[in-house]
Amino acid sequence: MWLSAPRRLACAGMTCLILAACSREKAEQAPVPPTVQVLTLQAQAVPLQQELPGRTAASEESDVRPQVSGVLLKRLFEEGAVVKPGQPLFQIEPALYQAAANEAQANLRTAQATAVAEGLRAQRLQALGREQLSSRQDVDDALATAKQSAAAVDAAAAVVETARTNLRFAAVSAPIGGRIGRALFTPGALVTSGQAEPLAKIQRLDPMNVDITQSSNEFLALRRAVAEGGVQDSTTPVTLKLSDGSEYPLPGTLQFADLDVDPGTGSITLRATFPNPDGQLLPGMYVRAMVGQGTRQQALLVPQAVVDRSARGNALAWVVDAQDIVRQREFRTLRAVGDQWLVLDGLQPGERIVTSGRQGLADGARVTVGPAPAAPAAANKD
Repeated sequence: MWLSAPRRLACAGMTCLILAACSREKAEQAPVPPTVQVLTLQAQAVPLQQELPGRTAASEESDVRPQVSGVLLKRLFEEGAVVKPGQPLFQIEPALYQAAANEAQANLRTAQATAVAEGLRAQRLQALGREQLSSRQDVDDALATAKQSAAAVDAAAAVVETARTNLRFAAVSAPIGGRIGRALFTPGALVTSGQAEPLAKIQRLDPMNVDITQSSNEFLALRRAVAEGGVQDSTTPVTLKLSDGSEYPLPGTLQFADLDVDPGTGSITLRATFPNPDGQLLPGMYVRAMVGQGTRQQALLVPQAVVDRSARGNALAWVVDAQDIVRQREFRTLRAVGDQWLVLDGLQPGERIVTSGRQGLADGARVTVGPAPAAPAAANKD
């Protein structure tokens, strides 16, 4: 169909308007890549700590028991006080033991006198025997009697020592130094040697031991990592958190690990020692110990806030590749380090993890990597 010039111009203008409108609509419909902020993973040396349960125990503990029998005359200490080694604690009636010591001493003097007499008699008979004025048998009998008398002196001396020891044991003294508890027997009570119940208990509270339990699997994993070189062994001090949540102010040192695994719990016991000058730690307290587990070399840390979980509970993170394409990556974590996860595998140094703008991301989508947020300004201390 033939169109006039004005109509051709009108149609051309209309066509241009339609094409411009379509271009604007396509431009408005074109998706804009979302902007995200990322964290570039960097390998670093991370000191590892583990919070483990523990119980306090006295570094030394001793039950005070009588070693001789008798009636208690008096208590020589103040309950709850600090006693020194060898300090008298109880006095048992010593009269019978004093009498036994006196008798033994008298018997010793008798034996000594007899030994002197028999020795002189043997010497005289030996002199007569040399001049053939005494028979050989009489000389031999005199020498044997003199030796028996000397042996009797030794036996009497041993009896004297035993009697003196029993007399000394009548004053019950402290076997170790430390804080002594309440007296379980009062003056007038009959006590016997070898009785099951102690007279009192002494505990040394400074330093204080803490027995810490750790899973044998974790213990073996740490030793294996140290042997393979992934973890450097550490002598980091042990810190304590008390049952009320407060921090114990003084650090302790790890002493040793037990040789046996508890068959009931599958755990191994570690022992740490803590200074306790103020007596804040008491035996039997439940505590949480932060124990150094060495330093992991070339470790990767991912903030916990940017980690999602799959239906199976595995860790998920959004990873941005070199073309700014985002992919959801599954990886494994070893443990928590503060507010971050320690990566076991699945992520590599240099990879970029989305930390902000994760909402609405789709696997394989293109993103725009925005600048990292500015660090907050330091507070003015003036």
